[in-house]
Amino acid sequence: MVRLAALAWATAAITGSASAAPEVDVNGILDIIRAIQQAVDCQSCHAALAPLQTLARKGDETFVSAITNICTVFQIEDPDVCAGAIKDQAPILAHDLRKIDVGGETATKMCDAVFGLCQPPPVNELPVKFPKSAPDTPQTFTSTGRTPFKVAHFSDVHIDRQYTVGAEVNCTKPICCRHYDDQESKKGHNIKVEARHHGERNCDSPPSLADSMLSAVQEAAPDAMFSLFTGDVAEAAVWLLDQNEVTKDLQEFNHQMASRLGFPVFGVIGNHDSAPVNNFPRSTTEAPNVQWVFDVQSQGWRKWINSTSAYQLVHRSGSYATVVPGTKLKIISINTNYWYKQNFWLYDSDEQQPDPNGILAFMVQELQAAEDAGQRVWIIGHSPVGKGDIMWDQSNYYDQIVQRYKNTIAGQFFGHTHSDELQIAYSDYKNRTAENAVSVGLVAPALTPRSGNPAFKVYEVDPDTYEVMDAKSYFTNMSAPGFRKQPKWSLFYSARESYGPLVDLPASAPLSPAFWHNLTALMARNDTLFRLYQHRKNGGVRRRPCRGECKEKTLCQMQSMRSEDDCNTVTPGVPGLHGAQEVMDMGMVPHALDRSHRDRARCEVTGLSGILKAFLGKTRRAGFQRELCEWTQDAEGCTA
Repeated sequence: MVRLAALAWATAAITGSASAAPEVDVNGILDIIRAIQQAVDCQSCHAALAPLQTLARKGDETFVSAITNICTVFQIEDPDVCAGAIKDQAPILAHDLRKIDVGGETATKMCDAVFGLCQPPPVNELPVKFPKSAPDTPQTFTSTGRTPFKVAHFSDVHIDRQYTVGAEVNCTKPICCRHYDDQESKKGHNIKVEARHHGERNCDSPPSLADSMLSAVQEAAPDAMFSLFTGDVAEAAVWLLDQNEVTKDLQEFNHQMASRLGFPVFGVIGNHDSAPVNNFPRSTTEAPNVQWVFDVQSQGWRKWINSTSAYQLVHRSGSYATVVPGTKLKIISINTNYWYKQNFWLYDSDEQQPDPNGILAFMVQELQAAEDAGQRVWIIGHSPVGKGDIMWDQSNYYDQIVQRYKNTIAGQFFGHTHSDELQIAYSDYKNRTAENAVSVGLVAPALTPRSGNPAFKVYEVDPDTYEVMDAKSYFTNMSAPGFRKQPKWSLFYSARESYGPLVDLPASAPLSPAFWHNLTALMARNDTLFRLYQHRKNGGVRRRPCRGECKEKTLCQMQSMRSEDDCNTVTPGVPGLHGAQEVMDMGMVPHALDRSHRDRARCEVTGLSGILKAFLGKTRRAGFQRELCEWTQDAEGCTA
């Protein structure tokens, strides 16, 4: 074990922690490596948590050191990325492990989120309580044929304010196009591909691209009543982010929006809008809180959401409600991070918490008030609640709320996936029909080039019913000759013009849940239409063909706004992201979760969960045992 111990100390020196590094627990590291190596299913994942728990009980420093050494020794990421991503997130996981039974239900959820080896446990059945029963005669909202008003929707800007023209595009870091101390600036490496103006595929958005998009939004909808921003401001260099930088990022983008848009912005808080990433402790957790995030956004958004709503944002863990002036439309902004699986603070107790921080109760309160006032509601959030990265319990309870207030809810809008897509809610998920479709969640594409061509949407909305009559997608083609001088934004497609005739949509009818169901049903039979939909998801950037099981699961996800029904299944022996579909949809083979992938998966792969999944994948590869023996040399039971 001499080599592993020596390299562990070398790692501490590289990452600048050698002087304070705890004694290297080589046996503990080997126990973790072997346990992870043997984790092929849910049961063995539970077993792998035992040595991790033992190590966590020795203290955060020991735990952080061990995981950092594994990451560095086996070259999961560069040493600085390993150290930076792990130092903030691993203590949260260690805290969790000290609090829970590694054989319990919370541990199963942890194995799902951290390693992707457990199917989530069945939903803890809980009928949501409502102040009133649904009215026997629901209020009707009838269109009078007035001219629709416009609403813009943009998301996941991920602005890298250190983007540097001339920096390396194909670097060894999770995101590139900026100077790193251990690369060209110190070692004199020749830059092979220089970053150009306005963005590159392996990189997050330069500020100039954000300015260009906001100007394009204003130009595409100069008379818009308001806009929606569904979260994620900070760049994906999460191993470098701290509270000060994220605060500045949030403030600067708020200023950009205010200076370039001539209408209000109703925003939500994304999982990247904190430091460390995904860091949203529950109110029951004794831990540093993220009140600073809520304070910053409350101050930045006050001019758009009014003082009462800004107060709610501060005191309701980032959620708020506001009525659009001059309308009967209420916007309810919810903080979905308290249901997001990569928020490790959700795993620090074996006691079930059906409604962390009261987000669901807040929704019910505001929806009931809207129903009583004869208003309609738009719900906006960051993560689509039917995706595999949302907790099954909270997704189920959210769905109960949607079913109860389906007459009041006129629309739902999300971001996070970096794709132009949708999810449909049904009153009966065992019988998904147009008649049973009760609501639809429209998901905005991203600005960041990591996911495809930058894009945003503009909705045309009926002023009487507040239903979406058309959804138009605008994009800028990064391959166009003039992009480097000035990005040109243009209409990509109109959902009404493109899809309406295919399902005989009447001229006066909205893009209703039934419309979207009929379209997905047609996609199931028409491969050409499905390929067109796939082509448009990422602004026309070519992706690996999605056929067979991939197509079936994609359609299933479109027809599910409840995560327990989205057809994600765990494959034994394969480390998962948010399920097999995400892996296929991103054109990734299951064992290739490494630095070669520069797309939306990097939001998670850069973090602790991604590092552990990548290491788990590495243990599956031929030659790993020999590599392990090389470093341990004389470890008991290890033979070359």
